Amino acid sequence: MTQRTAEHVAAMLRDARGEKGWTQGQLAAELGTSQSAVARMEQGKQNLSLKMIQRLENIFDRSIVNVAKPRMTHLRVEGGRTLSGAVDVNSSKNAGVALLCASLINRGTTVLRRLARIEEVNRIVEVLTSIGVECTWLNDTDLRLRRPAVLDLDAMDVDAARRTRSVIMLLGPLLDESREYRLPYAGGCDLGTRTVEPHMQALREFDLSVEATAGFYTVQAPPADSRDRSFVLTERGDTVTENAIMAAAHRPGTTVIRNASPNYMVQDLCFYLQMLGVAIEGVGTTTLRITGRPVIDADIEYFPSEDPIEAMSLITAGIVTNSEVTVRRVPIEFMEIELATLGQMGQKLEISGEYMARNGRTRLVDVTTKPSELRAPEDKIHPMPFPGLNIDNLPFFAVIAANAHGQTMIHDWVYENRAIYLTELNRLGAQVQLLDPHRIYVNGPTKWRAAEVGCPPALRPAACLLLAMLAARGVSELRNIYVIERGYEDLAERLNTIGAKVEYFQD
Repeated sequence: MTQRTAEHVAAMLRDARGEKGWTQGQLAAELGTSQSAVARMEQGKQNLSLKMIQRLENIFDRSIVNVAKPRMTHLRVEGGRTLSGAVDVNSSKNAGVALLCASLINRGTTVLRRLARIEEVNRIVEVLTSIGVECTWLNDTDLRLRRPAVLDLDAMDVDAARRTRSVIMLLGPLLDESREYRLPYAGGCDLGTRTVEPHMQALREFDLSVEATAGFYTVQAPPADSRDRSFVLTERGDTVTENAIMAAAHRPGTTVIRNASPNYMVQDLCFYLQMLGVAIEGVGTTTLRITGRPVIDADIEYFPSEDPIEAMSLITAGIVTNSEVTVRRVPIEFMEIELATLGQMGQKLEISGEYMARNGRTRLVDVTTKPSELRAPEDKIHPMPFPGLNIDNLPFFAVIAANAHGQTMIHDWVYENRAIYLTELNRLGAQVQLLDPHRIYVNGPTKWRAAEVGCPPALRPAACLLLAMLAARGVSELRNIYVIERGYEDLAERLNTIGAKVEYFQD
C-alpha cells in the first residue's frame, strides 16, 4: 500500500468510525485487534492486509479502497517448497457453528473462547445479530453472546441465512420461541441433493410443524408438553443429531435419541449443554438420554475443541510436500482411522503422548509427518460414521493417493458431486479417473505441475487443490476462494508459517 493510499484509507476510516459513533476501542473489539493498532490505521501508519481491508469494508458497508465490486479473492501459490516447523490446529468450525446456535437456549451470557473466525461463523453471527442477539468480539477469537428476552425473528438477515447450510440448526433451539416464524432455505456447499427431511423427521417427534413455501420454511411451534419421548434417527447425521439434542435440551421430560451421531461436534455441543445444567447421558455413544430444562439462565464460557478436518488438512500439507511438519493439538479420538490408513500406505508419523484440550474433555496429540515413499492401499478408501474415517477427511486421501505408487479407489458414497470435483486435480498433473458420481481411481505417483484453477463450489475439494499446488513446482493460482474461507481461518497464512509461499490477490 502506498503512503498516499494509506492516508486515504486512514481518512475514510476516521470518517466511517465517526458516523457510527464508535470509539477506537469499540472498533478494535469488532476487528479483534488492539486500540493502538486502530490508532495507527487512522494515522496511515499501519500496513493493512487485504483481509483486514475486507473486514473493515464489511463492518462499515462501504468501499475502503477504490476497487470495483463485487471483487473475488484468489490465491497465488509458489509450489515445490519443502515445509518445516510446527503449526497448531484451530478450534472446530462445525462445533463452533453448533454452539452459536445453541447459545439461543441460554438466557444468560455465553462466551465462546478461541472460536474460529471463518465465513461460516460470520454468517451465523450476522443472522443472530439481526434477530436481536448481542454479539461482541472481545478479541480476535473470543465471542460474547447475550440474547434478548424476545427474539425478533421477522428481522432475520435473509441474505446471510441463505449463504450457510447451518441455518437449519436454528430449528431445534427455536422450538418454543415463537408461535410461527419463517426460516430461509439453507445454502452452503454445492454437494448435490442433501435433503433436510431427516431434520424434519427428528423435529416432528417434538410436534414441530414445518412447511416449505417459496424459498422459506414456515414453522409452527408445538404445543407445550412435558412428556418423555424416545425415537430413532433414520439417518445418523451430525447436524440432525444436534438439532434433536437442542430441541430436547429445553423441553421438560426425558428424550432418548437412538442412532445418534457421536461425532466430535456433537460431543462439543453436549459438553456445552451439560455446563448449562442439561442432563445428558451417553455422550460419545449412539444412544443419548437427555433430560431438558425449560428455563436455562447461566453465565458460562466454553472452549470448542480442535478441528479434526483442519488437522487432516495440515497433515496432508506435510505429506504431499514430502516434508517434516509437526501438527499440534490433533484430536486423536477423531483421527485414529485416518492415521492408521496413512500408516498402511507407508506414511511415517511420529505421534506424541496425549494431553487434554481446553474444554477438559477432548484428547489431543501432536503428529509429525516424515518424508516417506507411499504405496496405494490394498482396499478402497471410504468414509463411515464416527468412529470410522471422517466423511470430510476423505477428499484429502485423493491428494495423498496421487503421491502413492499404484492405483487407489476412493468411494465417496455420501455426496453426489464431490468425487466429480476431485477430478480438478488433473489440471495439476494428477491422474484421477471418474468411475461414477461416487467413485474415483487415483493413479500415482504424480509429477505435479503448476496451473490456474477455479475453486469448485465445495469446501474440501477446494482445499485439496490448494494443498496439491504446494507440491507443484512453479506458480499456481486458485481463483475465487470464498468457499475455502467458509471453513478455514487464514489457512494460507498458517501454511506460510511452515514454509509455504501463498499470497492473496484480487483482480
